[in-house]
Amino acid sequence: MQQSGNEMVGFGDDLVAPSNKTPPVDTAAVFELQQSGNGEEGLPSAHTKDGSLDRYGKPAVRGRTGGWKSGLVLLVSQGLVTVAFYVLEASIVLFTKYVMRQTNAEAESTFSLWMGTIYLCSLVGGFLSDYLRRYLISIYAQVFLTAVSFGLLSASTHALLKPYGCGVIGKLCDPHAPAEVLIFYISIYLIALGNGACESVLATFAADQFDEEDPAEKQSKTSFGWYFVIASNIGRLISVALLVYTKSTGNWLPIFWISTGCVITALVFLLSLTRRYRRFKPSGSPISRIAQVIVASWRNRNLQVPSRGEGLLYRGEWEIDRTSRKTDDLKNVEEVKCILRLLPLWLCTIWSSVVFMQMPSLFIEQGAAMDGTILHFQVPPAGMIAFDITSTSTLIVFYDKLIVPLHIKLTKTQSKTLVELQRIGTGFVIAVVTMLFAGLVEQKRLKYSDGSTKEMSSLHILWQIPQYILMGASKAMVCVAEKEFFAAQTPDGLKSLEMILSFCCSALGGYMCHTILWVVNKITASNGKAGWVPPNLNDGHADRFFFLLAALTMLNLGLFVMFAYHYISISTQMRDGIEEMEEVVP
Repeated sequence: MQQSGNEMVGFGDDLVAPSNKTPPVDTAAVFELQQSGNGEEGLPSAHTKDGSLDRYGKPAVRGRTGGWKSGLVLLVSQGLVTVAFYVLEASIVLFTKYVMRQTNAEAESTFSLWMGTIYLCSLVGGFLSDYLRRYLISIYAQVFLTAVSFGLLSASTHALLKPYGCGVIGKLCDPHAPAEVLIFYISIYLIALGNGACESVLATFAADQFDEEDPAEKQSKTSFGWYFVIASNIGRLISVALLVYTKSTGNWLPIFWISTGCVITALVFLLSLTRRYRRFKPSGSPISRIAQVIVASWRNRNLQVPSRGEGLLYRGEWEIDRTSRKTDDLKNVEEVKCILRLLPLWLCTIWSSVVFMQMPSLFIEQGAAMDGTILHFQVPPAGMIAFDITSTSTLIVFYDKLIVPLHIKLTKTQSKTLVELQRIGTGFVIAVVTMLFAGLVEQKRLKYSDGSTKEMSSLHILWQIPQYILMGASKAMVCVAEKEFFAAQTPDGLKSLEMILSFCCSALGGYMCHTILWVVNKITASNGKAGWVPPNLNDGHADRFFFLLAALTMLNLGLFVMFAYHYISISTQMRDGIEEMEEVVP
């Protein structure tokens, strides 16, 4: 990309001095464009400007590659994969409890560890795809792996559902052979590997189909981000409808086979436009660049700093010896400094994943112990997640399309109503209220329990609606603002690290949730007591567990506010790191 004046000209990660010489013309590309009739006079504008390539490694032609045609196919693929995956995500707690005969604590731990593994696989998939930049090959392999895994899960479920009609509330299945249990775990963790790695790649690959350097396509890329979220939410709503069927019939096999069919169909859609997709050349892993700076800094830790700064590459907030410039030049060091400033805030956002893990786990277990009868229809506990989905989608659209434009109109400025950190803090406050309300509902549920050995209460499941709506509002505030904040504060050279930080946050949250539940049950179940989250919720105090999470969330909020108050936002010049380097590098 060329710039006017005396600015530097960038080719990939290298910087070269500008030249008055005319760059060579790609005659083959020009001839190809002339034959297609896509433009005039050399037609350089017919190519994308962001460096994307076609399947042959040549500069991508705008009308022949990418755009909405590719984007719509990827949206359909995303929706189908979401249907398949979310059926399992929303039902795995009840499945492991009533089919695999696990206790409440064991079922929630199984779910937390599985979700943590999914996000860990997303982290690994994102790292490998960014390092190799083989998005398409990676996506094909992962979707195919997910399809095979769902097929294996569907086949193994047939052997697990014995006697016929088991696996529903009040009717456990018979104990299973170790081999059957092993096949079940192999299948769900293969799904974690396939879907997790695919999730980290598909969104980025879909965004690559739009040229950020073109104003029209840049606007389309922004709209596409919203549609991508909507496609995922539509997939989740469809999966909730499938769960309603399961609750009504007690038959797990059909929905797992439907999920397998959805993933296979998603793969067919994905393969259908192979020739049209845009690709990018490998750019190297951001983690390796950070590691280079850290290693070089450690090697030079004993170097003495000159008293007057002689021999230093840069004078300013940080000073680096000229001898270390081979690996940690100024641009890389500035990028690492930006990441280090983000770490305290990032650590605080991990707790949000712990809170959000309660919705598809302990919330569902709580709902399963409540009365779900409406007329002659039984509301499935997992079906209550529809209120969370609706709340999240509504608030996102309401905030972006109504609150922000109204604020701009009233204040006559382009500033947002709340900056990203304020929105994240607001989301934490809502999360505290959510946990408190869930604890109060649990206290009321225990008050109306029948006192028998059955894990049931006469309190209606619709009492859970507010906590699902509040959870959705908290997710809308935290997740969207967190993504925007890290995208804005991550240096341009490390943009893919934004995705890595996000998935790593979710993975650690899943494992932390498992650890907290294990420690709490270990402490509260001593001296012959049932513990806070026992096999029968009527014997325990899940309300105290919710209140504990509320207290820990408030503590996390206090730390977040402290770190946010002292955080210094990086400027555009610091993100680019080029103008400053021009002034200090001889």
